[in-house]
Formats: sequence, C-alpha cells, structure tokens
Amino acid sequence: MNQKNTLGLNKCFLDLENPFELFENWFEEAKKKEINDPNALALGTSSKDGVPSVRMVLLKDFDNDGFIFYTNLNSQKGNEIKENPNATMCFHWKSLLRQIRIVGKLKQVDDEIADAYYNSRAYESRIGAWASRQSTVLEKRDDLIKRIEDFKKKFKDQENVPRPKHWSGWNLKPSSIEFWLDGDNRIHERLKYILDENNNWIKKLLNP
Repeated sequence: MNQKNTLGLNKCFLDLENPFELFENWFEEAKKKEINDPNALALGTSSKDGVPSVRMVLLKDFDNDGFIFYTNLNSQKGNEIKENPNATMCFHWKSLLRQIRIVGKLKQVDDEIADAYYNSRAYESRIGAWASRQSTVLEKRDDLIKRIEDFKKKFKDQENVPRPKHWSGWNLKPSSIEFWLDGDNRIHERLKYILDENNNWIKKLLNP
C-alpha cells in the first residue's frame, strides 16, 4: 500500500494545490487529537523597530482570504500590528507531530465580522473586553475586578452588550504556508506553499 503522495511525502500531505484545503484537513485531525485548544497558535509580531514578540492566541475563523483572531486593538500586539502589519503564525500539534507555519500581513476585519463574533461570546467575556486595559500595568487586581463589576452594572442586559471600538479581529493573509511532519532521526518532511505574483500557489519541498 502506497503511503506517500506524488512528491514522495507522507500521504497526510495529500496532493492539493490549495494550501487552505490541506490546512483544513490537518486542523480537523487536530480537533480530534489535541486535548486542549487545537486552535491555539503562536503569533509573532514586531515593533516598527524590528523588536520581535510572540504569544499564544486562538484561531477563530479561516477561509481562502486568511486566518482570523481577535484582541484588544490597544494591546501590545495590537499596537505592534498597527506599526508593522507583517506577522507570522505557528501551529504545533504534539499529538500529530505536526506544525504549520504561516507568514503574511495582517489587516483588521470589517466591523460586521467583529460584531458577529463578539456577540457569540459569553456575557462575561464580552464584559471582560470592556474592563481589561490589555497589556497596561495593573496596580492591583482589585482595580480590574471593580471595573468588571462597574461594566456589569452598565450593561445589565446580557443580550445587549455593544462591542468596544478598541476590540476587533485581525486577518492574516498569507504569502507562504509551510507544513511540517516529524520524521525519524530528525529527517522531517516539509512542504511549503508560496504565493507568486499572479496569486498562484507554488509548492516547494524543503530540507529538514
């Protein structure tokens, strides 16, 4: 039985021209295997001076236009993105021994998209978006708790909590997507999709 695709890689790489289809296939497998947060990814950004920063965020949607996550626009990552939209994402699924690395540029999602996702969140999470001054110094935790209680009083109707203007989503439109599979003796398998000037995806094999 053939366990390889036409490029000589493990059959899990399939034979697809569109990397989003392969991402969806791997993501669905991760949902079945990862115990916690299969949609967790490391997001790398940098300041306008090129100082890098990385943190874990959660993927909330994706399609052929990119990969979406949400955050406070005035957080460290939000401010860095405003200064420098170039960013990278890395998914690492230990249960599958696989990684996916994505490089591209971030663009803020439309208000309608942000509103729809915000309104799907739990009441406490929507209140938290108002109360947390993300990434700024917190003198004492009681200050945050008080702000949470104050916003609960302000927005008593749990079905009607407007989205803060400082909270929205970012969409990473990729210029490259690399799929990585762990191999014996560190002879890993790597397949990289690169978007050319005509918006066609070109496949390249990489050395481990």
